[in-house]
Amino acid sequence: MVFRPMFWQKLRGKFIVLDGPDGCGKTTQIRLLSDFIESHAVACVVVRDPGGTGIGEQIRNILLDQGNGEMSVRCETLLYMASRAQLYAEGIAPALQEQKCVLCDRWVSSTYSYQAVAGEIGAELVLRVAQDALERTWPDLTIIIDLPSEMGLTRLGDIHDRMEAKPVSFHRRVRQAFLDLARSRADFKVIDGSGSIEQVHQRLREVMVDYVNA
Repeated sequence: MVFRPMFWQKLRGKFIVLDGPDGCGKTTQIRLLSDFIESHAVACVVVRDPGGTGIGEQIRNILLDQGNGEMSVRCETLLYMASRAQLYAEGIAPALQEQKCVLCDRWVSSTYSYQAVAGEIGAELVLRVAQDALERTWPDLTIIIDLPSEMGLTRLGDIHDRMEAKPVSFHRRVRQAFLDLARSRADFKVIDGSGSIEQVHQRLREVMVDYVNA
């Protein structure tokens, strides 16, 4: 595909999320994508959800601590949204105002998949909480890195946080929820997360080239 370098300036002030099932490689790919975008002279900020702020990191610790096994799905949902609200106010919104490209590791799409669908509290409740709690429910672009649940969990090794430690049946429902959500929204793209880091990164680049050429 032919494109002009100036097209990359379209990413200034854009909010882009990488999401997907556990072990899909988001954290590695978001760093590589940041380097790729900055190579085109676009300032880029990378944040993670939950977390990304002092308050958010404390909430993250609570959410992922295996000692908090009694936590209800509704409590999870509210904590994720609280961390997200702080991250948007403290990190994302200021960066967007400065016309930086923001790359975020997870967003509402995760709560939809993990809590609404796999956790069975329902999409209506999760989306209503998101709309009430957040200044912005959906980013400009969400890229789902898809990977079979068994493969993703194997990649994680033997040490799992509270969400990763859930049974494989739960993770299969999460994966399917991501795919179903992506099919319902034009601002979502799905890439194959299998293969080498370099192969997945190339697929991610292709999505970004299509996005700036659109």
